[in-house]
Amino acid sequence: MTMPRDDRACSRETLAGIAHQAMVDRGLDPDFGPAVQQQLATIQAPAQEDGASLRDLRERLWCSIDNDDSRDLDQLTVAEDLGGGHVRLLVAVADVDALVKKGTPIDEHAQHNTTSVYTAGGIFPMLPETLCTDLTSLNEGEDRIAVVIAMTVAADGAVEQGEVYRARVHNRAQLAYEAVGAWLEGGPAPPKIGKVAGLGDNLKLQDRTADRMRERRHDNGALDLETIEARPVFAEGRIVDLHEERRNNARMLIEDCMIGANGVTARFLAARGMASLRRIVRSPERWDRIEKIAEDLGERLPPDPDAKALEEFLVRRRRADPLRFPDLSLAIVKAMGAGEYVVESPGGPAIGHFGLAVRDYAHSTAPNRRFPDLIAHRLLKSALVGAPPAYTREELESLARHCTEQEDAANKVERQLRKSAAACLLSSRIGEHFEGIVTGAGPKGTWVRVLHPPVEGKLVHGAEGADVGDKVRVKLVGVDVDRGFIDFVRTRQ
Repeated sequence: MTMPRDDRACSRETLAGIAHQAMVDRGLDPDFGPAVQQQLATIQAPAQEDGASLRDLRERLWCSIDNDDSRDLDQLTVAEDLGGGHVRLLVAVADVDALVKKGTPIDEHAQHNTTSVYTAGGIFPMLPETLCTDLTSLNEGEDRIAVVIAMTVAADGAVEQGEVYRARVHNRAQLAYEAVGAWLEGGPAPPKIGKVAGLGDNLKLQDRTADRMRERRHDNGALDLETIEARPVFAEGRIVDLHEERRNNARMLIEDCMIGANGVTARFLAARGMASLRRIVRSPERWDRIEKIAEDLGERLPPDPDAKALEEFLVRRRRADPLRFPDLSLAIVKAMGAGEYVVESPGGPAIGHFGLAVRDYAHSTAPNRRFPDLIAHRLLKSALVGAPPAYTREELESLARHCTEQEDAANKVERQLRKSAAACLLSSRIGEHFEGIVTGAGPKGTWVRVLHPPVEGKLVHGAEGADVGDKVRVKLVGVDVDRGFIDFVRTRQ
């Protein structure tokens, strides 16, 4: 059993130290070295270019939608009604390569980590903050050079045409998921929307178009999963709560725009004879485990992996038991297995993304935060000027393995810090009672999810007879912030 921890140690600084060590332990570099700092000192302004190939789209109603505290803005969106049910959807993505060239110290640091790491102890950005939050970020009120991914969406949600080009863009409004989501669901409009003529109508057009794209994917078997994401809330440097983030229309709008854009990127490169880095989720090898999950709930799935049948099962379970649906979603995610990066060549077999029900998928919409997206942009720019690919097949094969490994390491760091933040929050509440749900029961132990705050801990006493889905009352008996352990005992009070 873990021991209670002194509440005075539970601060942002404490979590920052745990996060820094976790990065090092997982083979990630939490700091930018002297060579990076020297190169950074030579970059004083956003990229400036001229040329007939660079389109001027600054007059469009571009806007960004992200978390309310996001400063590394990777993409903007805008839509155009073409009539007849067709809509042209444009996604502008920060052209990081315009300032960060292949093989430079900043690029080598980004290639080592391959991703920004977001933890309760702070953000460890893939690129120096001066770049990712300013010079390469698509900030409100600033002109920037971007890679634009354009797609024509039909009335049935199908992406019929796609093209890629570079352009100058201007972000008219930096918006946040929560405020835009509430507005799309009937709440008041965020003030910034009202200040830009036509922006509200354009966002609603984007929302309707994204809805059609999503419906089509779900018809093809895309999985509608809902896991719990809780972000720490700090006051005066101390963690005071965990805020549970829920999907809303604004988040889904951006998700669907990005899925569409990533598909256009993959097909654009393939059409020009280029191998590319694809993000895949294979058909589940542990389909038998998913079958067993369904069987335990009184349902039956086909003997072979079937995304459409699985999605229909998930829809029924969400309606029947919304409280436990996040736990079911997490069990399905674990049984499906992690995503990975692979190299695919034009005309070769396409593995696709099982969860999204798409065949062509190449990460390309977050180059400030993910290295695979920067790779994609360099390949796109090679294709646009008819140059040899920026990366050889051998380089791509090596990078695919490395990016998969480092993303897995980053996920483990983030997961560890979520647990440490939860333990930190509860360190002053030893002895309190909570209502919870059993989320796991097996040889390694029994686990309980507390409803508020949304945290999970181990049932160290009273687990006899407890099964997944049972509602239980538990008492908090100990935490270990460094390791992220939370211990409960079952009570009858």
